[in-house]
Amino acid sequence: MYDVMIIGGGISGLTLAVKLGQCNVKTLLIEKDKKSGLIYKGELLQPKSLEVLDRINTLDVVKENGFILPSIQFHEYTQKQDGSMERLSVNEFRYDLIDSPYNTSLMIPHERLKELLFIEVSKYDSVDYIQPAKFTGFTEDPPHEKKAIIQTKEGEQEIHAFFYVGAEGRASPTRTSMEVDMKSTKYNHHFLTVSFPRPESLNQSTIITTQNKFVGLFPLPNNEVRSVLLIKPGEFKTMRKEGLESFYRAYCELMPELDGYVQQIDTWKKIQLMIPVRHNVSSYVKDNIILTGDAAHSVHPMAGEGMNLAIQDSDVLGELLCWMFKKNKTEWKHLKWYEKVRKPRAEYVSRLSHQAALLYSFPYRPWQKLRIRGVKQTEYSPVLHYKQMLNTSGLGIWKFNLIDRMKQAGILPVKAGVKQISEKRESKVMFTKDDDYPWYRKWDGRK
Repeated sequence: MYDVMIIGGGISGLTLAVKLGQCNVKTLLIEKDKKSGLIYKGELLQPKSLEVLDRINTLDVVKENGFILPSIQFHEYTQKQDGSMERLSVNEFRYDLIDSPYNTSLMIPHERLKELLFIEVSKYDSVDYIQPAKFTGFTEDPPHEKKAIIQTKEGEQEIHAFFYVGAEGRASPTRTSMEVDMKSTKYNHHFLTVSFPRPESLNQSTIITTQNKFVGLFPLPNNEVRSVLLIKPGEFKTMRKEGLESFYRAYCELMPELDGYVQQIDTWKKIQLMIPVRHNVSSYVKDNIILTGDAAHSVHPMAGEGMNLAIQDSDVLGELLCWMFKKNKTEWKHLKWYEKVRKPRAEYVSRLSHQAALLYSFPYRPWQKLRIRGVKQTEYSPVLHYKQMLNTSGLGIWKFNLIDRMKQAGILPVKAGVKQISEKRESKVMFTKDDDYPWYRKWDGRK
């Protein structure tokens, strides 16, 4: 009998297992895959995730294995008839506008982050781990007595736990068993992603775009860069017929400095096709079953938020479960605190990522002009810039209003210059521990 069973040994499941291990909650973590898959998964850690990792005592080692990225640059070009590129704008969004010790982002190879979290999990005797073990469903027993059915090397087993957490990712059998509603959004583009050696000059997060082209470049440790190339549906098949030269050309046209580096990708097997899909479920909790990460929500990868939402989900859920067992308040009704905190935050970030994706979805000159204007206005306005970075960071939410959108579109003017956000305003828009864990204030009377 376990207190908590976590189905899925990815970043979300491992983060939750660390939290539960640190408060001695008897936990079983299972992972169905024998080894790491080839599908690309997030590598960009936003500031709030760095704060969470600090809370579970893993931030220092993550920093040692990561690459700090304090800002993101946007380069917009137009391609002339002779093939040459003319720069139209350069803008930079900076995390250091936020008054926080975690005001930066960080790139770390996904599998390395999993290794570091697994090392931390392994320190706790209260956490058991089974790999491979595939969850296939629940028994037909009443809710309080139902068991999870898993397939292992030893055959089928039934596991009984107080709570079951689905952290498997987009294709979640746990979510299917809950029979919750799910809204999905598809997009008119795909991405190719791959890591390769980078020139020393490429040391910042960089987005390079033209009217109809997009590449994102995010430096990794060990002199590598993670690249994300936007393509049309079906274009991957055409590129493969043409050969790798078509892939190299797509990068070198946008950033000539990559010539000689991207060519070190010598097989299509190293290049992954990503088909972006956005979904949100109607409920994160049903009885004693809980969803985290991509099982509950997936976002367009443009803003690099998917893994971060998963980490932040597991932080709140782990803190709640630890409190419930410590206080002997294991009634299922308390799980609603998790959904109350995380659902609105995740859905807001999902909308922002969706809106960002739309800015790069249409290859029209007027659309490019609108995008350039929006990025420029956002950078120049201290308040718009702060809102953009705060909402991206996960450290708080200060929503854009209609006037903000009119300023970004150039309908209303913005006031450029340096302006400090007041402490009073920051206290309203930055998340506190009471915002993250409100049940303490409700039940324990913490002020």
